[in-house]
Order: sequence, then structure tokens, then C-alpha cells
Amino acid sequence: MPQEHVYLVDDNSEIRFHLKSLLIQKGYEVHDFDGAQSFIDGEEKLLHPCVLVVDMRMPKLSGLDLQHQLKLRNVFVPTIFISGESQHQEIIDAMKSGAIEFLWKPFQSEHLIAAIDRGLALDLENTNIQNRKTKLKTLQANLSSRENEIFLLIHKGLGNKEIGLKLGIFSDTVKKHRAHIFEKMQITNLHELLQLWEGVDPSEIQR
Repeated sequence: MPQEHVYLVDDNSEIRFHLKSLLIQKGYEVHDFDGAQSFIDGEEKLLHPCVLVVDMRMPKLSGLDLQHQLKLRNVFVPTIFISGESQHQEIIDAMKSGAIEFLWKPFQSEHLIAAIDRGLALDLENTNIQNRKTKLKTLQANLSSRENEIFLLIHKGLGNKEIGLKLGIFSDTVKKHRAHIFEKMQITNLHELLQLWEGVDPSEIQR
């Protein structure tokens, strides 16, 4: 099992100390920050799988501000909000923006642990999906423009003759390109190609 990371952001030093001690005892690797800006400054060093536990009300940048800043940076971390006082609209906005849980202080430690474990499982799944897409994008990038054109048609289920007619080339030429595509994709047949790309649209991933 990979080390599980909890990023804790709370301006209250006592609460931060208490939660950090609790989470370390539970076996998590805890990275604590006294405000949203300090977390943003170190965001590029995020270790996965991870989850963000953040206070809603903080000076300068609130928890919602932090959530918004991460979204602008295309950084998606399962987020748990904790708060002693929040407006109803703040909670709604947080959940609409993808928060997985909102806990009122004081909360039961088991509720926090349950939310953290749920967030870590989600982040692990998202990380695996992203790693797979990165690998597929690299494989696709190895194709020439003509090979990629033929690959997209193969993925749509077209045979050699259909592809040849569509592109105005001989089916034997398509067959040769297909062999090169399979070699570059590190597969040997159509079944393996479809398995490799299951659930991923190559016309979208190349963008």
C-alpha cells in the first residue's frame, strides 16, 4: 500500500496540532499548513494518494477561496471542509464545487477518519486513471499523423477496406499502417487495442 497523505489547512494552531496528532496515530502522513496561501505555495509538491482537510473560515483566503484557486490550476484533490461557523450558502458552494464532506466542529474523530478514507480511495482511483491516460497519450503521440488518422478509425470499428475507401488509399496500405500502429501501441491485435483503450476516447485524449 502506498503512503496515504493528509493535507491539513487550519489557522487555529491548537486544532491543527490536535488533528495532526490524531491522524499520525492513525497511520497517515500529515502535512499541516497555517493558511490557504502557505498550502498553495507548496501545492506543486502534492503526494498521492491524498486528501485535503481545510477549515472554512480563515484570514485572507478562506477554504472556499482555496478550493477555487485549486480548481483554476486544474488541481483536483478530494476535499473535506471543517468549520465551527459557516453560512448555509458556503456549505452549498463547497459541495457544488466537489467537496466530499462538511464537518461541524467539534466533530467525532471517526467521522473525519471515514471521510478521509473515502477521499483517499477516490484520489487513488483518479490518480490511476490519470496515469493511464498519460501513458495512452504518450503511445498515441508516437504515431505519425496518417497512423493516428487510421488509428482513430480502427478504434471506431472500421475495417481495412472501409478505412481505405474513406481515406482514398489501398486496403493493403491500411494493413501496413495497422501493423505499425499495433507495434507502437505495444499490442498484437485489435482485441488488445480495444482493451487498452477501454473507457478512453482517443479523439479526446490527444487534445
